Amino acid sequence: MRWKEMDYAGWGRALSAHGHVARPERSRDLKPLSLEGPAMGNRRSYGDAALNGGGRITDMTRLDRILSFDETTGILEAEAGIMLGELAEVFAPRGWLPPVMPGTGFATLGGAIAMDVHGKNHHGAGSFGAHVTEVTLVGPAGEQAVTPEDLPLFRATLGGLGQTGIIARAKIAMKRCKGDIMMVTERRAKDWDDHIALLDGSEATYVVGWIDATATGAALGRGIVEEGETGPGLVPKPKPSRKVPFDAPGFALAPPIVKGFNELYYRRVPKSGRTVVRPIGKFFFPLDKVHDWNRLYGKRGFHQFQCVVPLAAVGVLRDMLEKIAASGLASPLAVLKRMGAGRAGHMSFPMEGYTLAVDFPNRDKAVALIGELEAMTEAAGGRLYLAKDSLADGARIKAMYPEHADWLEQVRARDPDGLYLTDMVRRLDLRSDA
Repeated sequence: MRWKEMDYAGWGRALSAHGHVARPERSRDLKPLSLEGPAMGNRRSYGDAALNGGGRITDMTRLDRILSFDETTGILEAEAGIMLGELAEVFAPRGWLPPVMPGTGFATLGGAIAMDVHGKNHHGAGSFGAHVTEVTLVGPAGEQAVTPEDLPLFRATLGGLGQTGIIARAKIAMKRCKGDIMMVTERRAKDWDDHIALLDGSEATYVVGWIDATATGAALGRGIVEEGETGPGLVPKPKPSRKVPFDAPGFALAPPIVKGFNELYYRRVPKSGRTVVRPIGKFFFPLDKVHDWNRLYGKRGFHQFQCVVPLAAVGVLRDMLEKIAASGLASPLAVLKRMGAGRAGHMSFPMEGYTLAVDFPNRDKAVALIGELEAMTEAAGGRLYLAKDSLADGARIKAMYPEHADWLEQVRARDPDGLYLTDMVRRLDLRSDA
């Protein structure tokens, strides 16, 4: 296998690595590569989860074939490098969708399993791992198909950060859909209480809230709640995707500009609300239409803070939002959702409660603010999302994930020599006891 020495980064671009990367085209190449180091997908995790600085790593994105699909059961088998957006594009016209889709269609099947991602339907469908029926791992001991009957290893693999072996392929239960368009109802939430009430009262399959993280006073927590259902029909062909051709200058996301953008974005929805028809991709992956949008944060990149807190601790998120709005550091990208209880693995992020996600430019003041938000999350009995984290410390993460010891037992058995250590696992010291 040919190795390429290169620099590469997580999606936030604040953390990067230098090392050797292999990009195999055939699954038979995975066995020797599994003795070299961990694997990565399309690097849509924001921090260092997909980095192995100074070492070797296998890029899975060329292993992206659909292997089989059963129209009667909806069970699909595919190689780990296929992107969820590709699956949606191929199968939605046939009446099927990936059961759970995160905010980007560029996430790979293997990455979705390794992070046990969640989507706008988490309150009803649970996390991605809840719909996985089999994962094929390749590791030092060879190849192994892992199913729910192999429960300890199965739970250590779903949301397991790729530490139980290279995820080569998987079977998932696809979800029935009515067609490849979305009927989307948008409502203004005038303040925090209104926002929470709209999320709590929704009975839609897919629900998400955009929140204006710059609003203060009586408008604190205002935003737009989107509810979506699949449907049949025709919509105009989406416009070609655009690219951000260069790293944006520092003033591009200055507070007055962000505040002005948020004001216009909030008022694009009439006071009375509206229902619109959209292509599936535009609803699930709204940022994908601008390739390399992470360059808007400039060369220093950005961090995303995403936490979940229990239902009873929702007031903590309001306190966080007050801090964020007062700081003047928030970007236009802020999301609020209510989550259900479904989680598939020992290290899976979801819990029943509310999740808040906010992007911050990579500046010293933002790093300090995120540290305060992390402490508030821990005190509230919540947890941080490892797919987004780039700043936490290991003690805090282990305290938030009480099943860490169960995960570690399986990881040590599958990878006793630490072949699959990544920069994130080293930073958080996850391969050691608490």
